Amino acid sequence: MSKTILFKRPDALTDRELTYCPGCHHGIVHRIVAEVIDELGIRDETVNIAPVGCSVFANDFFDTHGIGAAHGRAPAVATGVKRARPDSIVFTYQGDGDLAAIGTAEIVHAANRGERITTIFINNAIYGMTGGQMAPTSLLGMKTTTSPYGRDARREGYPLHVSELLKETAGIAYLERVAVSSPQEVIKAKKAIKKAFLAQINDIGFGMVEVLSTCPTNWGLDPVESISYLNDKLKKEYPLGLFVDKVGDMK
Repeated sequence: MSKTILFKRPDALTDRELTYCPGCHHGIVHRIVAEVIDELGIRDETVNIAPVGCSVFANDFFDTHGIGAAHGRAPAVATGVKRARPDSIVFTYQGDGDLAAIGTAEIVHAANRGERITTIFINNAIYGMTGGQMAPTSLLGMKTTTSPYGRDARREGYPLHVSELLKETAGIAYLERVAVSSPQEVIKAKKAIKKAFLAQINDIGFGMVEVLSTCPTNWGLDPVESISYLNDKLKKEYPLGLFVDKVGDMK
């Protein structure tokens, strides 16, 4: 009898074991990004731009072309690659400590220019790799290594809503905020990521998907508690939803 393969590692992922912390959602997002790349048949021309942060490990796991970028500068590097090699499919994989802090100018202007690139934005409301410092996206009252008594709006300002900011830029072709904390959300997130890539492939404009994610290690919670925190706290501050869709029907 012939064997039917129901589930396998995507071709766009290497065979290396993921090294992210237990309960972290990077692995889930990596998988669905790789599945999208496989389904679109673009692996050979895809270039991943990975900056500083937990995302720096992405080039170990995506079996595509890859380039490292300085902290926050992934959209600038991606712009250079896409303009030099317009037939390439270029995506950045960035955390909130990278994209929403030192990289704010880069992401805003890349979106406003309508660069034909795709950004996967992981928002776990904290600096994950460098010790759990407060990020621009950290919630009010959230305790971090640099806000041990909780984030105070008067002292540290308010959480930065990146998607709400970018939706006003003229070059945005696709923008959605999703999560991957349930099977239904994973399915929806994959559809969003595919549309963000199609915004580039179809030469429409800039595409970004913001993914709410857990960081059990720096939140000081176990993986199950982290899911509850994401559902109860993060989603209230950052409601899931579609902001811009110029891609339309994918069929």
